[in-house]
Amino acid sequence: MEDPTASNNVTPPANSSSSSSSSSSQITPSPSMKVSLESRINRLINANQSPSPSRSIYSDRFIPSRSGSNFALFDLVSPSPTKEDGAGSYATLLRAAMFGPETPEKRDITGFSSSRNIFRFKTETNRSLNSFSPFVSDDGPGVSHAPIKTSRKVSRSPYKVLDAPALQDDFYLNLVDWSAQNVLAVGLGNCVYLWNACSSKVTKLCDLGADDSVCSVGWAFRGTHLAVGTSSGKVQIWDASRCKRTRTMEGHRLRVGALAWGSSVLSSGSRDKSILQRDIRCQEDHVSKLAGHKSEVCGLKWSYDNRELASGGNDNRLFVWNQHSTQPVLKYSEHTAAVKAIAWSPHVHGLLASGGGTADRCIRFWNTTTNTHLSSIDTCSQVCNLAWSKNVNELVSTHGYSQNQIIVWKYPTMSKIATLTGHTYRVLYLAVSPDGQTIVTGAGDETLRFWNVFPSPKSQNTDSDIGSSFFGRTTIR
Repeated sequence: MEDPTASNNVTPPANSSSSSSSSSSQITPSPSMKVSLESRINRLINANQSPSPSRSIYSDRFIPSRSGSNFALFDLVSPSPTKEDGAGSYATLLRAAMFGPETPEKRDITGFSSSRNIFRFKTETNRSLNSFSPFVSDDGPGVSHAPIKTSRKVSRSPYKVLDAPALQDDFYLNLVDWSAQNVLAVGLGNCVYLWNACSSKVTKLCDLGADDSVCSVGWAFRGTHLAVGTSSGKVQIWDASRCKRTRTMEGHRLRVGALAWGSSVLSSGSRDKSILQRDIRCQEDHVSKLAGHKSEVCGLKWSYDNRELASGGNDNRLFVWNQHSTQPVLKYSEHTAAVKAIAWSPHVHGLLASGGGTADRCIRFWNTTTNTHLSSIDTCSQVCNLAWSKNVNELVSTHGYSQNQIIVWKYPTMSKIATLTGHTYRVLYLAVSPDGQTIVTGAGDETLRFWNVFPSPKSQNTDSDIGSSFFGRTTIR
């Protein structure tokens, strides 16, 4: 192979003088021609010595680059560093984007034993998979940091709004519920109206008269019978398919603001501080009475296995009862305001969420199996309702003073997926559709708003913009 430095010393042939003298006798070049000829010869000689730094020489052969090789790993002597041209700069940038600023040839290999198997798998870093993407880098110079994509998009606008005249602005009432038959029940004044979500048909179920009013509504599991709690302390059972009242049960002295259906038991909570357990198969109005709260009972929820009943009251207490107890088996007093918002997780057995009123503003999580307080988050607003998604491990909360918003949370990180606004009064009422994708919220502004907030159980699309259509505004009566 030729020595590239040999071209620096060019030795003319011995007979060059004689040949030049003989040729000069025939043709005598002008001075300008002589300078031009010498400059061209010099350029050709210099071109053979070294490539121009401003131009890259390309060929049809693939010659691998050794700049990123770890020669010390194989006890080889690394080549002397050379000045990086344009291709070397690109290789450095690509290497930094894929491996971070700690490029392979700069890694510390001290402590490496030559006796070790050089092909043995070795984990050199604990970086996440994203750090090895050429498009996402932790500290790579010149590489843009793309924002992390949110789990999915939630429309910030309701897709439907219903006017609900006479919907009461009372924190302690529960006037909205959605049945398994896709029928929404709403208590407006002294009447109960049914809205069919499939046909948008509105039906007036009952009118309690001028001397009574609706304080709570609750559908049975099959969605054919509706319980109605009244201000007179009575609980009525209605067959919704026939719009006929089948039974009236007494036992409370004051209004019934909370209802919860178990497998075969209907629980009712009242301002008289008591909870009555009613078996609609029995002739008696109630089979047991639960005593423990010192103020009005405003929240009631049975667990998904129908073994535990959670109750919240205006005494800032959260109690848990079993199927046969008349005294609470678990008592929680961490809240500093009324506890109306109660929700059992459909994903984790014994996981209970509760929310406090204006003076508390916190959502707390409990493990009723181990009787432990898991976590708490300050929402900076009155917590009116809580509901878990049955499709994903998320929950939604509605709020009153002072922001009147709706928040979708990711559990257990409690990161906000979406914050929805639109109500001008406290969002006191909340119900979830039977497919688990849509929620309806009600407020003292006398509107019911429908939002698509949760994905379907089969296709949890993270890119589509769900709930984007808007079907206008109508009235429920």
